[in-house]
Amino acid sequence: MSPILLLVFIAAYFLLLLGMAHWKSKGANSESFFVGNRDSHWMLVAFGMIGTSLSGVTFISVPGAVGLTAFSYLQIIIGQFFGYLLIAFVLLPLFYRLQLSSIYDYLGRRLGPKSYRTGAGFFIVSRTLGATARLYLVVGVLQDAALSAMGIPFWLTTAVILAMILFYTYEGGVKTIVWTDTLQTAGMLAGLLICVVFLMNHLGYGVPQALDAMQASGLSKVWVSDPDSRLFWLKQLLAGAAIAVAMTGLDQEMMQKNISVKTVGGAQKNVVTLAIIMVGVVALFLFLGGLLSLFAAQAGMSEKGDHLFVAVVMQHLPGWVQIVFVLALISALFPSADGAITALTSSFCIDLLGLQRRSDWDEATKVRVRQRVHLSFAVVFLAMVLLFHWIANPSMIGLILKLAAYTYGPLLGMFAFGILTKRAVRDGMTPLVAVAAPALCWVLESFSARWLGGYEVGLELLLLNGALTFLGLLAFSRRGPA
Repeated sequence: MSPILLLVFIAAYFLLLLGMAHWKSKGANSESFFVGNRDSHWMLVAFGMIGTSLSGVTFISVPGAVGLTAFSYLQIIIGQFFGYLLIAFVLLPLFYRLQLSSIYDYLGRRLGPKSYRTGAGFFIVSRTLGATARLYLVVGVLQDAALSAMGIPFWLTTAVILAMILFYTYEGGVKTIVWTDTLQTAGMLAGLLICVVFLMNHLGYGVPQALDAMQASGLSKVWVSDPDSRLFWLKQLLAGAAIAVAMTGLDQEMMQKNISVKTVGGAQKNVVTLAIIMVGVVALFLFLGGLLSLFAAQAGMSEKGDHLFVAVVMQHLPGWVQIVFVLALISALFPSADGAITALTSSFCIDLLGLQRRSDWDEATKVRVRQRVHLSFAVVFLAMVLLFHWIANPSMIGLILKLAAYTYGPLLGMFAFGILTKRAVRDGMTPLVAVAAPALCWVLESFSARWLGGYEVGLELLLLNGALTFLGLLAFSRRGPA
């Protein structure tokens, strides 16, 4: 495939996004940017959130991981289904009742101002690390697929992609993203289906025959029964539920879109719909991963992990499939990056700068401040992607989930303490507890196999981190008015 032709398709796709963003950002103000004027339709939000939840990491890493861990990732997704139900029927009614623009405002009302800023700070760190890790993976694929051959350096590719995202999120924020994410999710799912159908036809399989071949090759195993394994089914189910609650229900980026829906009932429909669709979509990604592994074995390929999907498509499939793959990959990339920059801007402005409470600033001043923060986060994203490029971790989905266990754990513990108890916490101790819990988790993870007779701490680290935070807050609390 010609790199120039590829760039033409990418440019056309971006112009389509820009046109949609321009259409939806007309008359946008700060309320539009932060919560979409609270008039988003739940069906659009639900569909668009599929793309945000999956991202380019799912598109590349989940199929690539099948050759290493079979279908065991489905254990996490089943756990996430139950986590989404907790979000729909516990968290959303709370957030709507309080009419929050930032979900971390709940921590301020319940625990105190330092807890509020601690929660917002952990979100900013969490989302910055997670979003830039996802962005790095997809930029790397585009770079290897075409742009390196044209002499375009990695840093320039990253800068141009971030500039594109800034162009269509700069004014409209959430109001724009609800619509652009819908378009991008459609592009990603279309690319997934086309790749699955093409590979099945190429291998000469129907669905039953493909599943039989995967089972014979040991690729379709879902449940892991060894309690000492990181992939033990109970660990994965519990971790999946905790990941859904923490990375969706306690994440400003994800909940910013939910609370842009008019009513709590509509938002609940959104989350339940998302939960059901996510199981099916991830199962299809795993099926694709099985097809890729079968194809690689047949073709004598040595690539594994994150490199497998790219190698199969770019080295063995026809040009039109390569174009579909790249456009689907970009469709997976943008929702995870545009929403992250917008949500980080919102959280920094609302939670740390107190933008909505500043009566001494007029609307024009607030817009200027918001735009400068938005631009600053784009610069931070550029620096972080270049850092990940230097680190070059071979499996980004494992890295992202591990980072989430450390950075979302304190949020999980803080919200759990606020919701499940009526005790008043010593607000000044919250930052110390929130930092100490991940530090203790790191020690335990590092020495668990030695201390616990071979037991390996896996993704249940997120639950442990949240529990340590909860216990720390409990230790510095007292009976009385919350």
